[in-house]
Order: sequence, then structure tokens, then C-alpha cells
Amino acid sequence: MRGSILYIFIIGLFICTLCGCEDVLNPKPNNILSAEIVLTSPDDVPQVRIGLYNALRSTAALSVVAGDLTADLVVHNGTFTVYNELSNKRIPSTNEAAAEFWRTIYNVVYITNFIEERLPGLAGVPTVEKNRLMAEARLLRGYVYFIGANTFGGIPLVTTTDVETNSNIGRSSKEEILAFALENITQSIGGLPDSSTIGAGYANKYVARALLARYYLYQGDWVQAEQFATQVINSGQYQLEPSFSTIVTKDFTRESILEVGYGATDDPGSDTYSLNNLFVGRREVIPANSFLLKIINNESGDRNLTVSFDVRNQRGNDNGFSVAKYGTSDADNNNIVLFRLAEMYLIRAEARARQGKLTGAGGAIADINVLRTRAKANTITSSNQSDILTAIENERLYELAFEGHRWYDLVRTQRANAVMTTFSSNWKDTYTVWPVPQIEIQRNPALRGHQNPGY
Repeated sequence: MRGSILYIFIIGLFICTLCGCEDVLNPKPNNILSAEIVLTSPDDVPQVRIGLYNALRSTAALSVVAGDLTADLVVHNGTFTVYNELSNKRIPSTNEAAAEFWRTIYNVVYITNFIEERLPGLAGVPTVEKNRLMAEARLLRGYVYFIGANTFGGIPLVTTTDVETNSNIGRSSKEEILAFALENITQSIGGLPDSSTIGAGYANKYVARALLARYYLYQGDWVQAEQFATQVINSGQYQLEPSFSTIVTKDFTRESILEVGYGATDDPGSDTYSLNNLFVGRREVIPANSFLLKIINNESGDRNLTVSFDVRNQRGNDNGFSVAKYGTSDADNNNIVLFRLAEMYLIRAEARARQGKLTGAGGAIADINVLRTRAKANTITSSNQSDILTAIENERLYELAFEGHRWYDLVRTQRANAVMTTFSSNWKDTYTVWPVPQIEIQRNPALRGHQNPGY
């Protein structure tokens, strides 16, 4: 019975995440009560774990929305205001995607805090199982705080499930949030398994190392970014798919490090933030012509399979192209990849290039050409550092398109204004971070007067 109650609680929390029906920083007391009642037996632990990963899953589509719709990959083609604001670069503090992303981030935080508070005192749970769940929770909390800090800047540092505390908590600095995220990620490694026997749907030590590689890349710590990317590449746990088309058409590929999965019965196909609904079903946004000019040429190789063309869609301002990566609930490509091996090669290439390691077996060019050879594109031969860094920026655009990286890449490399002012006359420096959602400011007195500049 307790397991059933917790399952209802977790599914309810997940549905609320999708619908935006709950303020997670100030959760309703009955949710707290449900959590306290149900985590009283070892039988409850598996359902708490499911709830943790469900909460992570609710962040995935929104990380793609933030990473690619704020950037120069797409233009608006539909009727939803939320996407019009993002793709046309007129983003207000009332943008619904910003509010939903904030909520989903704190769902993961809240469940992790719940686990930290209740799991240590729960008798009958084997130490290995307890340590693993704690490690998974801290890793995922570190991940969402990392994403949150790079999306919104400074955000509240929430470390409890106490309602009164969470109802009035101010913003910590971006640096403080990132430091807490790093602490969580590094703490998690000791409790995680070396590999996951059930594939890329759950975390292991190499998921943590892949996140650390990305973390240090964003921080400009090239030595550590190279080190952790190399650990993942050399682990032997993951292999590049021989054909890039597999990345577009298949779930849980051999190079997937962590991805969130959907099945025929739980894919949110009609939800506002479903990627298939966004990119294919409604075609709310379509690939921008400037992006198409880059991706559909010999330079990108097979990465042009990321988009598809149907002449029947070509009318008015519609160029007829769609994003091809995200299928319907009964397709084999409806998952969202959070980390895959190709990104590790790109992280290592950039880290090496920044350190002046350009040529030879341990140089940036070798890593770039691994992916270009897979994509059937011409290999890179230039040994000029500036040219190589430009090539890496383009490779990240080709290889990782519509996986949620582009905006974050432009911001972290301080290229956002140069690229985005060319793309849109509405772009302004304000949009290098998203706004603190207005609804959160209204709910939380400690956030009032602390909006990001320009919103």
C-alpha cells in the first residue's frame, strides 16, 4: 500500500511538472505529508528512485527549448506565444517556458532533498542500495543546478523540504550555485556503479565524469575538461555509432551516456513541450534558413540528416524543413539524449585547442576528425588555433543540433552577441540569461527586486 501511495504521489508530481500546477519552492503541505508517510519501508525505495528519474525527465525537453530556441537554429512557424517570444527574441519575465523550466529544476532538487532527509534513517535498506540512490540523487541535483545557473544565473539554493524555509529564500550567486553543483557531482562518484546494467537510462560513474567534463569546459578549466572527457572516451563503455543516421533514428545508441526515455504509454505527445509536437507535429518552430545553409552542405556531411524536407509544407514563410530527431510515442527515436560520446570528443578537442594542443594523436584536430570521418565530411587540416576553434564551434553546431547546446555554447564562449545580432534585430545582451519567472517573484518575497537586468 505504501508503495502504491508513493507511486501516486510521484506520478502526481510528474503530471504537475508538465502542467505547471505546483510551486515546488513552496510545495503544498499534503505533498510533504505524503512523502513522510510513504518512505517508511525498503519497499518504497524503488518508487522514490523512479520519481527521481521522472523529475529529471521533465527537465529534458525544456533544456532543449532553452538551448536551441533561444539561439539561431529555428524560427517561429506556429501560434504558441511561448515559442514566438523565444524564437523572435522578445522574451518577457512571463515566458511560460522559463517558468516551467524553473519548476522542473526544483522538482529534482526537492526530491533529492527529500531523499537526503529520509533515506539515512530508513532501516532495512542495504548500504550499497542506499549509497547508490543517494549518489544518483546528488548527481541529478548537481546537474539541474548546473543547468539552472547557466540558464538563469543566480538562483535560490534550496537544501531542505521545509515549507516555511522554502517559501522565502533569495538568490545565491551563480558562482555559489555552481560550487554547490560541483560538490554534489563529485560526492556522487563514490556511490555510483562503474556501469549501468540496464543501459543509459540510469546514472553511473561515467555519467558523473561526462558532466564534470562539461562543467569544466563551461568554467574554462581546460586541463580538467580534457581529463574527464578522456576518462569517458577511454572507458570502453561507449562506442561511436558507425553512421550518424543512427543518432537521428534510434534510442539508446551505443554512444549514449545518459538519456531520458519515453514509451508508447507515457510519451507526452500532446504536451506543449513535447519535442515531437514542437518540431514535427505542429511544427511550431522550423529550422532557420541561416542554419540550413550551414547544415545542408558538404561541410557538415551526414549531419544534414538532423533535418528533413517535405515540399507539402513549403508555403509562405515556411521553408518546408522540419527537425527530424524526435519521433512520436511509437517511434524508436523519441528519447532525449543528455550526454553522448560525440560530445566528449568535442569537449576534449576544444580543451586541447585552448591549451595549444593542436596536432598529432593527442591534439584537437584528431578528435574533430573522428567525428568528421564518421559523418563522411572532409577532415580538418589547418593547424592554426583560431581556425581550429572556429571549426569546433561549427562541429558542435552540426553534431549537437537540437540537443540543447547552442545557446549555452554561444554564451560561454562570449560569442552570443556577435552571432545573435546578425540573426535577429531584436537580440540584446539581456538574453544571455533567461528571466527569473515573474510568477516565482510573486510567490517568493525574497526574489522581489532581484530580477535579471533588462527584464
